[in-house]
Amino acid sequence: MKKLVLALTALAAFTGSAMAADMAPRYTKAPAPMAVAPNWTGFYIFGGGGGGLWAADQHVQTTAGALPLSIDQRQGGSGWFGTVGAGYDWQVNSGWVAGIFADGQFGSLKGTIQDPIAGWTASEKLQDAWAAGVRVGYLVAPNVLSYVNGGYSGSHWSGTTFLNTASGAPVGDHTNSFNRNGWFIGGGVENNLNIFGISAPGWFMKTEYRSAFYDRKNVNELVDGTNALVGRDIRLNTWTQTVSTSLVYRFNWSGPVVAKY
Repeated sequence: MKKLVLALTALAAFTGSAMAADMAPRYTKAPAPMAVAPNWTGFYIFGGGGGGLWAADQHVQTTAGALPLSIDQRQGGSGWFGTVGAGYDWQVNSGWVAGIFADGQFGSLKGTIQDPIAGWTASEKLQDAWAAGVRVGYLVAPNVLSYVNGGYSGSHWSGTTFLNTASGAPVGDHTNSFNRNGWFIGGGVENNLNIFGISAPGWFMKTEYRSAFYDRKNVNELVDGTNALVGRDIRLNTWTQTVSTSLVYRFNWSGPVVAKY
């Protein structure tokens, strides 16, 4: 009898240990958080600055009849400008973004126009320009957009005072300011500023190249004081090339969202 009690006691102890082991809590590793790619859809504004140059093929012609009096010569200039603008983008899918935008450039791209028939020269400035267009880009990374753009552009050019090319003295003649319209094409890269451990949700930087082509213009040579026609015009067509860097703020941007468990 004593042996039977000892055997039952040992069996009960073994069974209890086994059941306790089966009932012990089991832990599983939580799945790794999932990073959700940001969405580029939304409104943005930007401002910055840059540098550029302009060039023009020009010749002198008669005001009446537009008869050429000189061969075409290429003149031009360079300078700096500031820029501001706004736009709206739509993220089409995981890789492509399309949008519309408008901006203005304000500064002084200063160059030269000449009348070689009279021996005159003058300083011409591109004072401001504006553009409205579309852009299409590809996301080379979730926070980096490489894009091309194009559209319609307008420009404002200063009036000038003619100087004698030999002495530099005013000759008593000038040109008035004028506007020209045309089109542009360009491209650039825009990236989020969450870099080097800095958190900057909504803030981006973009660097862009642009080339604009404007309609031809017959610029009248005028007598100072009376604005009487001299009888000669400078015919020129202009185009510009600019490079700018801007700080961008996207109002809907929250950056990559990390799922929490």
